[in-house]
Amino acid sequence: MSQVSREYKVMSDKIKLVEINGLHKRFPIKKDILSELSFKGGKITREQEQVHAINGVSLTVNKGDALCVVGESGCGKSTIARTVMNLISPSEGTITFAGKRIDNLTPKQLVPYRKKMQMIFQNPYASLNPRMTIEETLLEPIKFHFSEKNLDEQRSMLEHTMDSVGIDPSWGERYPHEFSGGQRQRISIARALSVDPEFIVADEPISALDVSIQAQVLNLMMDAREQRDLTYLFITHDLSVVEQFGSHVAVMYLGTLCEYSETQDLFDQPLHPYTQALISAIPNLHGKTEHIKMTGEIPTPVNLPSGCVFHGRCPYANERCKQEVPKKLEMKPSHFVACHGVEEGRL
Repeated sequence: MSQVSREYKVMSDKIKLVEINGLHKRFPIKKDILSELSFKGGKITREQEQVHAINGVSLTVNKGDALCVVGESGCGKSTIARTVMNLISPSEGTITFAGKRIDNLTPKQLVPYRKKMQMIFQNPYASLNPRMTIEETLLEPIKFHFSEKNLDEQRSMLEHTMDSVGIDPSWGERYPHEFSGGQRQRISIARALSVDPEFIVADEPISALDVSIQAQVLNLMMDAREQRDLTYLFITHDLSVVEQFGSHVAVMYLGTLCEYSETQDLFDQPLHPYTQALISAIPNLHGKTEHIKMTGEIPTPVNLPSGCVFHGRCPYANERCKQEVPKKLEMKPSHFVACHGVEEGRL
């Protein structure tokens, strides 16, 4: 099998809606000035430590797809979500939406894209204004982005959105604290859909909910995708949800992309050792599966390890893995992996 080194991009006849190219995000660790000074080469230098949250990630989200980003806590999933939405600025790299670069735009220039790009947060209570009624919360973005419409037309849009996500009209005069977690998340989804967006970033939208409520919210999002032709960037750590919801999966470890594939292909044949370990941990009711246990400690993102960032916990690592950063290879159509073991045929 020929192995062609390429970026993590899907080359297809689909329309590329969101493109992330060479994305880096570093957060400085604030210390007092004296602790940052060191004596090197005969002179005093100042070195500021940084958290390397995202390291050279490149991804493409095609229109109509649901790309799920998975990995352990602290791997950079939520940082990608917030960077794509321009809530935080990238340290390096570019982000484009429908062919237009957006990472370098001013807040005023971003306004037209705010209507096209919406976000659903993990904690629905923290993302809702406790001093605003549900009607005020849902009507606010409609008034802002559709100011050319009169109030009756805006209220008609509000009623249509509430009906589409199963919100009772009587909820309108109530406040966020009067609802359960599942109901608040339904309201948050309604707020995201109220301006008729094209692209939604969902950052762990069901992780704080009961299992029975998770299914309801997930079904609501899947229905909205079909009815409105939505595109999702879905952040999660639950691979069982990914299998049902996602069209594509990106697996991250320590801010680095390990593997990218169509969902079914990834679950049928995971290539990267980290992906294999994650999938082996999914509870299986149809029989016993061997759980791959990873050894070692997760490295700190302040001082990234040399070579492959996963080599300290990988049972297949050799000297090359410790020294050389693995290239991104397309092992089969639309299935990419960064692993020396896979490249050499050891896995």
